[in-house]
Amino acid sequence: MRPVYIVGAGPGDPELITVKGARLLREADLVVYAGSLIPPGLLRYLSPRARCYNSAELDLDEIVRLLEEGARSDRTVVRLSSGDPSLYGALAELIAELERRGVPCEVVPGVSSFLAAAARLKKEYTLPGVTQTLILTRVAGRTPVKEDLSALAKHRASLCLFLSASLLEKASAALMEGYPSETPVALLEKVTWPEERVLLGRLKDLALMAKREKITRTALVLVGDFLRGEGSPSCLYHPNFSHTYRKGKS
Repeated sequence: MRPVYIVGAGPGDPELITVKGARLLREADLVVYAGSLIPPGLLRYLSPRARCYNSAELDLDEIVRLLEEGARSDRTVVRLSSGDPSLYGALAELIAELERRGVPCEVVPGVSSFLAAAARLKKEYTLPGVTQTLILTRVAGRTPVKEDLSALAKHRASLCLFLSASLLEKASAALMEGYPSETPVALLEKVTWPEERVLLGRLKDLALMAKREKITRTALVLVGDFLRGEGSPSCLYHPNFSHTYRKGKS
């Protein structure tokens, strides 16, 4: 039996899937993809012979049955997830169910949207002299979140909110318990998709900005002083800094 390949599709731009991910799509006999989160352009890698299923209307058991059927037929099977499967991808439950049924699997990482967002803005999350910490989290909505956002905000680290575009009034109130209201924010809708939108502003205006532009889903929120881009130079490349591969000049 061949393994089921759980492949990260990247943030949306078809060229931002990994080389391995694109190869597996070309070789696939059966693909189950998250249709509402993956642009049609990514399906251009598929062979005409591939059976393709949109999982938007399927539950976990239906998805696993399709994957198991293909694997037991000795076919190349791909579960195509948006971004990277390890972030908000329901990966743990999928692997647990496949393993319970004796179906091997392999995870192929992808470029997450939080990385694409930083690239689009030409910003560094771990900016020397500003913060060396990045928090990835979400706001509690229909599904609970164990961590308290206001407590995370008190670290004043670089922060990225997933799956929270419809809850920004709640998010802003919690974030302003730690971050000053003037902290810069970026709201990125469908980053790297053809219809991408990037909005910049201040934390106190975040909810209004999203409401004005009617952004309610498929968007990331970045928060923190790293967006100002006013950090210190890295010690690593300072001419006087010594390390294993280079001796400092003084």
